[in-house]
This record gives sequence, structure tokens and C-alpha cells, in this order.
Amino acid sequence: MTSSYPSETRIIAEARAINNYKAEWCTEKVKNAILRFELETNRKPVVALMGLAFKPNIDDLRESPAMEIVKELHADAHGAKLLVVEPNISEHREYSLINVSDAYTQADIVVFLTAHSLSLNCPLLKVSKSLTSAESVSS
Repeated sequence: MTSSYPSETRIIAEARAINNYKAEWCTEKVKNAILRFELETNRKPVVALMGLAFKPNIDDLRESPAMEIVKELHADAHGAKLLVVEPNISEHREYSLINVSDAYTQADIVVFLTAHSLSLNCPLLKVSKSLTSAESVSS
């Protein structure tokens, strides 16, 4: 395929590199939010990581960028307590899962990694809390 379609192959490789970088970028933004919270409050935050799936409202975790972000944060979250939410599965072999309502109630920082409708439509979302999506962690 490479010899038959060299420019298309290059575009696919570049798209993969960009997608991989986006997960790294999001991870760094969350880590920065954790550090900012600690500086402002003088305590480690509780961080809810909402969604592990590859895309919204499914239970498929294969090749999920959210899984990479959660894995990296578990390796180095600057001492923050991490709550992992995935409403479309009942258990995970690596992470203890918590339900959406409990995560919102306990978390100081909420990070939306996958835009599941159950997470985004939770009535507790309207509480006065620092809500953060992977797209807006930089604010």
C-alpha cells in the first residue's frame, strides 16, 4: 500500500501522531490543574476521570485515548486521589470504578475524557464546583 499510495500513507501516519499527542497534551493539562489546585488550597485534590471508552455511550475500551490518559495519571498524578468512572461497564481489571453521582460528589476536579450522556446529564453537574473537560483544562 505504501508504494501505491505514498501521500495517503503519510497522511495516515501524521494523523496517528497527532491523535497520540492529543492524549499526552490532555494528560499534562490535568496534571497542571492538579498542581494549581494544590497551590490554591494547600491540599491534594480528588479528581474524577469521567469515561474510559473509545467514544461516547459505548463499552469498547480498545485503543481508547482516555485509557492512555488514565494510565499515565495513575503513574504520576502528584499525589491526587483519582476516581475512575465508566458508566458503560460494571468492572475493570486495572481500576476500581465509581459511579457518576459519587464521583461528582467527592471530586474537587472533574475531567471529562469521554462525553457519555449519563455523565454530562447528571443532575449534580449543576453544583457549584470546578468542572473541567479535557478540552478546557488549559483555562
